[in-house]
Amino acid sequence: MRVLGIAGSVRRGSHNRKLLRAAAAALPPGVELELWEGLADLPAYDEDRDGDAPPAAVRELRDAIAAADAVLIATPEYNAGMPGVLKNAFDWASRPWATHPLRGMPVAVVGASTGLFGAVWAQAEVRRVAAHLGADVLDRELPIGLADDAFGADGALLDAGQAEALGDVVRALLAQTREAAVNAA
Repeated sequence: MRVLGIAGSVRRGSHNRKLLRAAAAALPPGVELELWEGLADLPAYDEDRDGDAPPAAVRELRDAIAAADAVLIATPEYNAGMPGVLKNAFDWASRPWATHPLRGMPVAVVGASTGLFGAVWAQAEVRRVAAHLGADVLDRELPIGLADDAFGADGALLDAGQAEALGDVVRALLAQTREAAVNAA
């Protein structure tokens, strides 16, 4: 099974990229998390550039989603919402509307931020947009607040409760993915 990890931040030291790596460590044998690193390469959505020959970064995003069994998104919160680069990725990934790769895809959303609330508003917004696109969105959140101090030198979450909660989200996403595969068969 393959989970595609998308961090909603392009910052080099992104706490959300660390959160995805911590999630990868919680995966059971036989399941891999592929971290998609192309967010910064996506141009602003432009319907005139979409169609038969979209930009290469757009094709890579769509292909990565289509090749995955599930998607795990880790988002920061910018100005009480999801980062514009993440919304832009949704706009590109949702085309063509009838057959886009997020339709029916199991998706979970987690988030880390330097504030107290751990990107809860951004997580809710990401879940809302993903559900609107027809993704099979896990109805859970994982807020990691005060993220500057949440990770150890090895990248693991320092708080055992948060680490367990991340494992719970990962296990629920995998169960949802397996159930979707059974129902599709």
